[in-house]
Amino acid sequence: MPRDGKLEARLKGANITPGYWRAPDLTADAFDDEGFYKIGDALKFADPAEPAKGLLFDGRLAEDFKLTTGSWVSVGPLRAAFIAHFAPLVRDVVLAGADRDEVTALIFPDPDACRKAAPGLAPDTPARTLLADPRVVGAFTKLLDSFLAVAVGTSNRIARVLLAEEPPSLDVGEMTDKGSINQRAVLGNRAALVEALYDDPPPSNVIVASPAQILKVN
Repeated sequence: MPRDGKLEARLKGANITPGYWRAPDLTADAFDDEGFYKIGDALKFADPAEPAKGLLFDGRLAEDFKLTTGSWVSVGPLRAAFIAHFAPLVRDVVLAGADRDEVTALIFPDPDACRKAAPGLAPDTPARTLLADPRVVGAFTKLLDSFLAVAVGTSNRIARVLLAEEPPSLDVGEMTDKGSINQRAVLGNRAALVEALYDDPPPSNVIVASPAQILKVN
């Protein structure tokens, strides 16, 4: 079904749960008027010209958000592209920008990879010191510039990132039991860090793409 510019998968059949146990409000929200279960996943055709070739995952609709420009940000594909581009320095990333002018990123870095970018630091160097090392910041800035260089449109443009000192926590719901990140919980629990990403001027812990690259994209 079309939803927010994407296609949402909806299911119906004897194999689908009839609803949430003793939670009529949740059940009502989970099903559409025809009784189809709204799974919240977006799908796209592998080949739009030949639907029989199958479907591909196109992100979680609940994670997607809209910028003040009116553009929708497809979090799933953008997040995957970001992690692949910044590998191996990044373990995970949460994207912010709902009702903002631009997308920013809260990065959960890989400490071991960051140490390799700053040889000579002691193995027990605190995360704050490690992530503030000019060599680490420089590595992220270089990758941010190259990621920004291929961005198409505001919904894929990321010019500011912040390296989180603390990894996502299972205890406060930032990680699921399956090990996937809960974007909404991270954004809520770390609201101060998200606000820092949009401060003007940005604080010292926010990494900003090189001015020349930002001007080039603009």
